Amino acid sequence: MKKNLSVMRLLQPVFFLVLLQLGSAEARKGWRGGRGSSSQPRRAQQPLSNRDRGDAGVEESFSLDFTPVEGNMDNFMTQVKNLAQSLYPCSAQKLDDDMKLHFLENTSVTCNDGTPAGYYMKESKGSKRWLIFLEGGWYCFSKENCDSRYDTMKRLMSSAEWSHTKTGTGILSPQPEENPHWWNANMEVVKELLMKGLDNAKVVLLAGSSAGGTGVLLNVDRVAEQLDEMGHHGIQVRGLSDSGWFLDNKQYRRTDCIDTISCAPTEAIKKGIKYWNGVVPERCKQLFKDGEEWNCFFGYKIYSTLKSPVFVVQWLFDEAQLTVDNIHLTGQPVQEGQWIYIQNLGRELRNTLKDVPAMFAPACLSHEVITRSYWMDIQVKGTSLPRALHCWDRSLHENSKNNKNPPKGCPVHLIDSCPWPHCNPTCPTIRDQFTGQEMNVIQFLMHMGFDVQKMARQQGMEPSKLLGMLSSGS
Repeated sequence: MKKNLSVMRLLQPVFFLVLLQLGSAEARKGWRGGRGSSSQPRRAQQPLSNRDRGDAGVEESFSLDFTPVEGNMDNFMTQVKNLAQSLYPCSAQKLDDDMKLHFLENTSVTCNDGTPAGYYMKESKGSKRWLIFLEGGWYCFSKENCDSRYDTMKRLMSSAEWSHTKTGTGILSPQPEENPHWWNANMEVVKELLMKGLDNAKVVLLAGSSAGGTGVLLNVDRVAEQLDEMGHHGIQVRGLSDSGWFLDNKQYRRTDCIDTISCAPTEAIKKGIKYWNGVVPERCKQLFKDGEEWNCFFGYKIYSTLKSPVFVVQWLFDEAQLTVDNIHLTGQPVQEGQWIYIQNLGRELRNTLKDVPAMFAPACLSHEVITRSYWMDIQVKGTSLPRALHCWDRSLHENSKNNKNPPKGCPVHLIDSCPWPHCNPTCPTIRDQFTGQEMNVIQFLMHMGFDVQKMARQQGMEPSKLLGMLSSGS
């Protein structure tokens, strides 16, 4: 298997990007595998069919404030979409919801098996706001487990079987009911984008999930510097890291590092950075001794070195983190030691995020969120993730103009205070691994071996009060 020495091959061996360009979006205006969504993506009135849509470049206008209409968001979003579609003059070109596959013109950049590297793009003319998305997909750090990865997850190491089109969900969705602020979008690497309109951009959002979220932290300043060096000084580059904020903590039970599941986080990164000749940002590298650059793969260590603004999205009880920590929730009640470890993990993660000004951290057991169809349903302290991102976007825009504080009633630092997995009632639905039945938070915690009487005593309260708190998420 060919080694590719490009940046971030460690966590994202396949050179696969989705670039999504916002097309005047507001003026044209039980566990892994066992979790379900409590609601389907929102649908309202039937949108216009593709044959009824046209496409024409119009200039981006102003940003709409959705605050007054959130109570009737479904109908309002449908009206916005219909308005946007009506602004496209009739033409032979249709507005397609799917992203289309493009291969890089630079053929020296390849996937791991030598097949052409590529990206998916959905075009929307006239926008000055772009979203570049880095896909996740675990990692490998030796010939043996990279060969295994090629056998089991070939699409992450080869483009040979990539489909010609791809439909986005969550923040990549073309439907305003599911993606209120980024729905009408182009999806494409940075140099190629300049020829497709990126040179006229005002804002570039580099986003990613899981390994792609870590990739955002490692590459957001590099993208900003690259654009600046090429003479595009007016483009604001921002980052959105989803489920890529990992901890280099000790495993619940230490095991030999023989594969990506059993290997402790620090050992895996050390092996991977050596195998892939991984590169980290110079500002972070200077904080550590030679040979210790691996530290920069952990969000809480690299974050303070970043120049570009970054919004961090992180579940407090991340499934991938628990997996590498050797906490395997297989349907059996957890032991007391595991339960204590899980609670401590939530506290540790919460502490590393306390000084991050823009973040969204629900107390849920899950992994990845921004590309999930239910991403609008998750709330922290009454604020949804799309709403928090919109507030962050507004605050950056207004600060760049007159250095004002974030808009009132528009929070951007959101972290759950309840201490147990899924104590937030808006968490994604969990299902019993064997029966497939949905479980509420109390059923889930009891399924894990949660002792209401004991936990109530530890908290110094009556069991009934504790159950009420769990039901309400307070």
